[in-house]
Amino acid sequence: MIQLGEIQTLQIVKKVDFGVYLGEGAQADGQEARSGVEAQDKVLLPGKQVPEDAKVGDELEVFVYRDSKDRLIATTNRPRLTLHEVGRLKVAEVGKIGAFLDWGLEKDLLLPFREQTRRVAVGEEWLVAVYIDKSDRLCATMNVYPYLEHNSSYLKDAHVTGTVYEISENFGAFVAVDDRYSGLIPKREIYGEIKVGDTVKARVAGVKPDGKLDLSLREKAYLQMAEDGERLLAIIDSFDGVLPFNDKASPEVIRRETQMSKNEFKRAVGGLLKAGKITITEKAIRRI
Repeated sequence: MIQLGEIQTLQIVKKVDFGVYLGEGAQADGQEARSGVEAQDKVLLPGKQVPEDAKVGDELEVFVYRDSKDRLIATTNRPRLTLHEVGRLKVAEVGKIGAFLDWGLEKDLLLPFREQTRRVAVGEEWLVAVYIDKSDRLCATMNVYPYLEHNSSYLKDAHVTGTVYEISENFGAFVAVDDRYSGLIPKREIYGEIKVGDTVKARVAGVKPDGKLDLSLREKAYLQMAEDGERLLAIIDSFDGVLPFNDKASPEVIRRETQMSKNEFKRAVGGLLKAGKITITEKAIRRI
């Protein structure tokens, strides 16, 4: 059966003035297929893409999609993405029903508004997957979660790069590691502003039994402490050398002002105190 959205090898079963019809096989004598061939069992390859010496029975590798009138059509051109593949495509146009993405074919790929995890603009490049909608048309979605792989070779504490494709208030930031593997930065591990489309560098904090990756934007505590200490000094300097709270402040205040958890803040303060770079008063931290 002809597969929508996939690259496949089909045979020429009929030649016409405007191209050739392709199907799963020609008749044994190599002649044109009988007129009884069902429409869904053959697809047109337009004449401009038919090799000059092509004849009935020849096999051609083609991609099958729908034209502007929603008719099945074949092309020898290769799209940048096929069905269920994940990758980056550029926005060519934004219309009334969604955005249209350049995927290397004459007809752009529709990214419906309902499949956008944030609004996109012309010229931007976004991570998407290709799926078949309820009307049997190929479309793009920014909800790539179902199409990501779970079989990466990354182990705990490996450093990775990925694209944020969804933000959940309950769970955190969903990341496509290498734009291919499923990862999550838990809500508790998010520091500063992260938005859909951002490229992040993270550490693999754990690998779940199903292969999904738990990620952290921070290093292990003993490695992160020195970096946090330097950042805390810069924050103290921004307060003219006197931070108006100490390590007894609420976790909310500490996170808001420093983007650290209370434990991380206390470790940084302890390191700076030991190094003789700060003093702590009842209500503040002063730089020496």
